Amino acid sequence: MTTVAFVLAGIAALIQVYIFRLESLAWTDPKTRAVFGTTAEDAEVTKPLAYNQGFYNLFLAIIAVIGIAVGAFAGASSDDLSAGLIHAACGSMVAAALVLVTSDSRKLRAALIQGLAPALAIIALVLS
Repeated sequence: MTTVAFVLAGIAALIQVYIFRLESLAWTDPKTRAVFGTTAEDAEVTKPLAYNQGFYNLFLAIIAVIGIAVGAFAGASSDDLSAGLIHAACGSMVAAALVLVTSDSRKLRAALIQGLAPALAIIALVLS
């Protein structure tokens, strides 16, 4: 079950890296604007905010990856550290998804994309 948790946390991290790319590197691109439903004018105004937000996503991904690496390579003595890092990263991802859907119920699909893998990773980690 730990392997399942690591795989799910890895998937969650990849999703966060993708969101980082959209928000911090490609915010004003027409394809990104279509994903987020923003106009060119709104994208220009919100570009600094999106840039900052994207880095939050990247940092969560990094924490999850460090947790996976610690668990996979450091041995049984590091299980608590690995679990703590994965719980912190994935728990924050789930919380962000809940904030997204509670701020705008039309964002349910995006919240599920953002929050399902980390939620499942937490469940798998708890069961392992």
